[in-house]
Amino acid sequence: MTDFILVRHGETVWHAENRYAGRTDVALTDHGREQAAALATWAATAGLTAIWSSPLSRARQTAAPAAEACGLTAGVDERLYEVDFGQGEGLTRDEMRRRFPEQLAAFLADPVEHHLPGGEHPRHAAERAADCLAELARAQPHGRILLVAHSTLVRVLLCHLLGIPLADYRRVFPRLDNGARTELRIENGQTALLSFNAPAPAARTAALH
Repeated sequence: MTDFILVRHGETVWHAENRYAGRTDVALTDHGREQAAALATWAATAGLTAIWSSPLSRARQTAAPAAEACGLTAGVDERLYEVDFGQGEGLTRDEMRRRFPEQLAAFLADPVEHHLPGGEHPRHAAERAADCLAELARAQPHGRILLVAHSTLVRVLLCHLLGIPLADYRRVFPRLDNGARTELRIENGQTALLSFNAPAPAARTAALH
């Protein structure tokens, strides 16, 4: 039985305009760093056995204070990267509507089979993240592991692990706040959702695509 606490990184400089940040390395805001500090306060007494993050700096910088608070070294795994949004990277939805309106309309109707042009297929993203969790669960069958990752990746991963149609990730999990915690338990290859989007201490709501 392995417990995973999935955390979305802290607020970034692109949140004010709700720009799609997939593989783009966007910096945390001051508030994002405050969210990382709040996560560290929680982590210090959470009984964590390991901490891992996406390679992107916004995730690593969110994980680092928690690792220090727990006396752990945070690992980095490329399988925790955010979904690549292709031609949508760095754009707002209005900008996408002007540049490729038909593809955006198809994406909004079915974000999996009609993912953003040039981007990663969400099914591949869900599978790579699930492989990461399965490997960590095998390595720590009684662990309690913090993973700092990204909004879309976490939501497609949840659908994949819980048997929810992947195309419903935006409907079933409409938002994931910065610094919020989602807890899973994996036991004998089966996944249970223990909590979703638990507010980060002192964190305000952030925009979410």
